[in-house]
Amino acid sequence: MVFDKIPNLLLVAGTGTNAGKTSVICRIIEQYDYMNITAVKITPHFHVTTPGLVPISEGKGYAIYEETNREGTKDTTRMLRAGASKVYFAKVRDDQLPDVFNRIMEKTDQDIPVICESSALRHYVEPGVFIIMTSDRVNKNLDISNLQKLPHLMLKYEDMDTMPEIPVKFENGSWVSE
Repeated sequence: MVFDKIPNLLLVAGTGTNAGKTSVICRIIEQYDYMNITAVKITPHFHVTTPGLVPISEGKGYAIYEETNREGTKDTTRMLRAGASKVYFAKVRDDQLPDVFNRIMEKTDQDIPVICESSALRHYVEPGVFIIMTSDRVNKNLDISNLQKLPHLMLKYEDMDTMPEIPVKFENGSWVSE
C-alpha cells in the first residue's frame, strides 16, 4: 500500500483507552506552544455533540467540528487549553477517513505542525512521526498489533513523568523523533 507522506503530521495512537494519547499530545503542544500547533482528534464513535463544538462540515458517515470550549475535561478542550491554536474534532467511519482528514488538512497551512490522535489514520498516511502510547492502566485494550511495527516511538504513560521533554521536534516543516 502506498501511503500519503505528511511530514508536518505527528500521529498518536494507543493500545487502549487511558493509554495517555491525549496526555502526550498536550505535553507536546505545551513543549512547543510558540509554534501555533493545530490538533485533531478523530473517532469512529458518533458521540453526542457537546457545547463548544462548532460544525465545519457534516455528511453521511462523518462530521467535522472546531473546538472552541476551553473548559471541561474533553480531550479536545484539554488540547485547546494546552495551547493549540486550532483544535478539530472529527467523527467519521473508517471508509471515509482519508477524505475527512484531507478536508481538515485543507484548513491548515502545510508549514504548520499538526498533531492528530487516531489509530485508523495510520493505515492511510505516513506521518513525520508516529507515536504509540502504552500504559499499565489501559481500559478497553485495542488490537493495534498491525500498527506496532510502524511506530517511530513507543512511549509508556507511566514513564512520561520522568521525561523532561517528549523526544520529538519540528524542524524544516517536519516532525522528527530525537
